[in-house]
Amino acid sequence: MPALNGVLETALYVDDLDRSARFYEAVFGFEPIVSIDRLIAMSILGKQVLLLFKKGASLDMETPHDGTGQLHLAFAVAAEELDAWRDHLREQGVAIEAEQVWERGGRSLYFRDPDGHLLEVASPGVWSIY
Repeated sequence: MPALNGVLETALYVDDLDRSARFYEAVFGFEPIVSIDRLIAMSILGKQVLLLFKKGASLDMETPHDGTGQLHLAFAVAAEELDAWRDHLREQGVAIEAEQVWERGGRSLYFRDPDGHLLEVASPGVWSIY
């Protein structure tokens, strides 16, 4: 089997590109690297890309795609940073929907973006590989 180097892009489909980009910049510090009429690409730590697509705007492309519904993304954080994330989210006016302690010792905070996508910051101990 050929080798993979990891996940390069993750996509969310949103109603308002600017609103979503502002959210991800304020909450996570992601920086826009491309902004066009149908998408805003944001750098995740200079290693990965979060693609924010305007809902319905990519349906007429050569490789059409779109999505609906509330999707889920989880971001890895150090265990000692989880309390700081709780404080940061509250300072940003982001409501924490749930907190989870996992059987391997990991902890997660769950919250929503402006389009209702479920976001998570998770410490090591959530999965056998993390």
